Amino acid sequence: MRVITAVFAFIAVSLGSNGHAGAPDYGPDLERFTYPHPVSEFEFTSQREPVSMAFMDVQPEQEPAATVVLLHGKNFCGAYWHQTIDHLAARGYRVVVPDQIGFCKSSKPEAYQYTFAQLADNTRKLLDALDVEQVKLLGHSMGGMLATRFALQYPDRVEHLAMLNPIGLEDWRAMGVPYRSVDQIFESEMEKDYESIREYQKTYYYDGNWNSNYDRWARMLAATYESDERDRVAWAQARTADMVMTQPVLYQFDQLEMPVTLLIGDRDRTAIGRPLVDDELGERMGDYTTLGDRALERLQDGELILFEGIGHMPHIEAPEQYLEALDGLFQADLEE
Repeated sequence: MRVITAVFAFIAVSLGSNGHAGAPDYGPDLERFTYPHPVSEFEFTSQREPVSMAFMDVQPEQEPAATVVLLHGKNFCGAYWHQTIDHLAARGYRVVVPDQIGFCKSSKPEAYQYTFAQLADNTRKLLDALDVEQVKLLGHSMGGMLATRFALQYPDRVEHLAMLNPIGLEDWRAMGVPYRSVDQIFESEMEKDYESIREYQKTYYYDGNWNSNYDRWARMLAATYESDERDRVAWAQARTADMVMTQPVLYQFDQLEMPVTLLIGDRDRTAIGRPLVDDELGERMGDYTTLGDRALERLQDGELILFEGIGHMPHIEAPEQYLEALDGLFQADLEE
């Protein structure tokens, strides 16, 4: 395995649509989308395939006080952590931000068994290559599920686990969401475009509101789907969607021995599978205020920070409020 530094330093410009309305031509692997810091490439072998994991490794000006690892959600990439990265680095943290295999600038192998355990192991290998032992872990949305799995697999390496509006606080299949095969999910993924992505995010992430701060991230995702290799992107997205639906982690929350903080916007209504159920069940899904309280009861050493009137994306929708909470969270660790 090897790390190649400072790759993907491209200028993000809209080169025009490649035949699809609404999505700039950033490329299926976001080759022409600029990240907030230089992106490096971690090359290794996984499941008998050579793969490459893109990541940012941002160092503070002084000796790092600790290392924070940021794990992105399913519909996002490491780039949307830009304010979090700069805020933490300015306070003395080293910040490592990978794009998981199957997502964004990283490899999307045609035949790959996606599991949270595998992605956690990939992340561990990256940290080993960077000589990082102990971390503070922050995962958003699907990244919260991955962060939980990482903490369960490698508890000695996680000083503090934080989850920002994590999905998976409820088991949708157990609630009655019907099974959909990967092939069926793939067909749905192939229909996605900017308009459908924007409408989904507007409805569930931002409670019907929309502004220009949200648009960049919808266009970033749409660009991968609307590229000439949309089938490769959609196939990876279908298999990771199956991973999310079939690999719940909430049943093991009670096994987490490190401090765990849930940061939750109470207006969030995200629940994968809601379109597949009746209105009565759909209305009960994704009640994040209730889900946060229930998750807290399962944790040995848990804390809940609630953002009132905020949806699925506190770090995008209300960055000042979110960053203030983050200060109180991680800075308190250093003062203990």
